Amino acid sequence: MAKKKNTITAEEFDRRFDDGEDITDFLDWEQAKRPGLEQRRVNVDLPVWMIGSLDLEAKRIGVTRQSIVKVWLSERLKSEQIATAKNR
Repeated sequence: MAKKKNTITAEEFDRRFDDGEDITDFLDWEQAKRPGLEQRRVNVDLPVWMIGSLDLEAKRIGVTRQSIVKVWLSERLKSEQIATAKNR
């Protein structure tokens, strides 16, 4: 039988959080979501030389090819957003 989760009011939850108390007993991690960070698969065809370069850089810093692509895309998108905001 599953252990019943402790329940408290939203106000009590907020107070405990604001006071720096451990609130993890009141969270349902199986239902947790990260809005705006849902994953969606995208296929991109790249030239062989580019994949080789990505693999070398990923190996150099100790991450996967997918990780380095995501980090670099994120960095570029953020810099474009900043540049666009400055030009308004």
